[in-house]
Amino acid sequence: MIPSQEARESIGLPNRWDFLVMPLVLALVFLGAWALRQMSAPYSWGSPIAISLDPAYLPYYALRTTLRMVLAMAFSLLFTFVYGSAAARSARAAVILIPLLDILQSVPILGFLSITVVGFIRLFKGSLLGPEAAAIFAIFTSQAWNMAFSFYNSLRMLPKNLYQVADVFHLSPWARFWKLEVPFAMPGLVWNTMMSASGGWFFVVASEAISVSGKTVMLPGVGSYIALAIQGRNLTAIGYAIVAMLVVIVLYDQLLFRPLIAWSDKFKFELSESDVVPNSMVLQALQRARFLRRLRAWLASLAAALLRRRPRRPQAWAQRLGQPFRRVTASGDRVWSSTVLALSAVSLFALGHYIAHAVPAAEIGRVFLLGLATAVRVFVLIVLASLVWVPVGVWIGLRPRWTQKAQPIVLFLSAFPANLLFPLAVVAITTYHLNTEVWLSPLMILGTQWYILFNVISGAAAIPNDLKEAAANLGLRRLMVWRRLILPAIFPAYVTGGLTASGGAWNASVVSEIVSWGPTRLTATGLGAYIAQQTAAGDDARIALGICVMSLYVIIINRLVWNRLYRFAQARLTLE
Repeated sequence: MIPSQEARESIGLPNRWDFLVMPLVLALVFLGAWALRQMSAPYSWGSPIAISLDPAYLPYYALRTTLRMVLAMAFSLLFTFVYGSAAARSARAAVILIPLLDILQSVPILGFLSITVVGFIRLFKGSLLGPEAAAIFAIFTSQAWNMAFSFYNSLRMLPKNLYQVADVFHLSPWARFWKLEVPFAMPGLVWNTMMSASGGWFFVVASEAISVSGKTVMLPGVGSYIALAIQGRNLTAIGYAIVAMLVVIVLYDQLLFRPLIAWSDKFKFELSESDVVPNSMVLQALQRARFLRRLRAWLASLAAALLRRRPRRPQAWAQRLGQPFRRVTASGDRVWSSTVLALSAVSLFALGHYIAHAVPAAEIGRVFLLGLATAVRVFVLIVLASLVWVPVGVWIGLRPRWTQKAQPIVLFLSAFPANLLFPLAVVAITTYHLNTEVWLSPLMILGTQWYILFNVISGAAAIPNDLKEAAANLGLRRLMVWRRLILPAIFPAYVTGGLTASGGAWNASVVSEIVSWGPTRLTATGLGAYIAQQTAAGDDARIALGICVMSLYVIIINRLVWNRLYRFAQARLTLE
């Protein structure tokens, strides 16, 4: 006699979903463990690692690249929760953390590699973990800043009356974080995490084919495969790499991001639910698998037991910790700001003294002019990208069915390494004798324009359904709907996308203002080309000069433009 569903549930017998999910989970665990073991192989700095263009190796290379990106994403998520929360909870911390985030966003990935590779090599001496850690850290720097900005600005836009409700229920800071702040930020954070994962592909070549101070190490991965194919002008190998990327993107879209999008839809801030909601067969299987339900219940009970053993904080202190942007005294704020300014001035003086002794004053002035040239390119490209992708993002985000259809396509386009298009740009510019100062510029935005599209899609998808119903009931015309509902609703998300796209374009200038295809090398006038040249030469003082000038430009632009837009959104466009 076959047991009933209730009987099977009571005695813990597996169901059909267990037979589907358990092999998948075990396979992922096995592949991850095996790839982690390969990453810790013995290695001595400077010795070459053989990379083959045989397509039979591409599944293995794709596994190694995917593992690096997953590890970098995990570290980025941890960084996002800690950093974004600290900046949102304390105005004094925000004085340091937000400008620092601006600087970190503008530091080119080559700058991070030139600083961190030697340190990681010494930390894991005699092991491949050194270069692997450097590559993971480089990918982390291409993901974390965007996610942190998204989470921080979501907390800034969180309605204050929800904090009052949390106080009524006497939620601890820990419970407030997981039951209020993270759920509110989750829809936008998932889309920005998806964009960050795709953006990591843009720098996968630089992170897996590391060249610093005349030494090169190529780690097994799709990025090093692409770098070798470009160096050898092997178009067939590049085609194989594109196919491998497409397969990987479809897999992690179906196994990771589509379930996350469907799961995060329940956190939308709305009073009525839309008739069409995102769905995922993988999410349904994970939710219905009995062994995963039991595992989640066990972990929840373990976490609850650990939290019960923690000493309780005084309620007044807990409430003070939970309130964002709470100031103690105006005089204390002035002392804190003065201290931060003094320390910043001392640091800038020391750095300027170091650079001034190694670089002539005339060259320093020329570097500032190069930064101005790159700034003009970034401004023009952001405006053009906004005009193109804001309408497209709104159209996709307002249509859940089309959102699911467009998601893998957008993921592939955003993850497509712009490096693969550089050879086409070189051939076109040299064949038709085009101006490199103009036609190399679009390469800067190829990998970063998607920040605007992803954030606009998430902003449009997060528009409360009750507001859309109210607009329909009022009979608002299309232009009025855009002016009164759509543009105000997506504006905070657009500002996040524009800010990260701008910072990403500055970063991408390092690999976009100098491009090569075989022996042909094209260079545009700009700060990115200067940093790339000095990094190849191993000139630390000039690398520091280029990074400092780029950071200065980014901070000034963010203070004058993006921060003012954020304050406007927070003051006028918060859902209360």
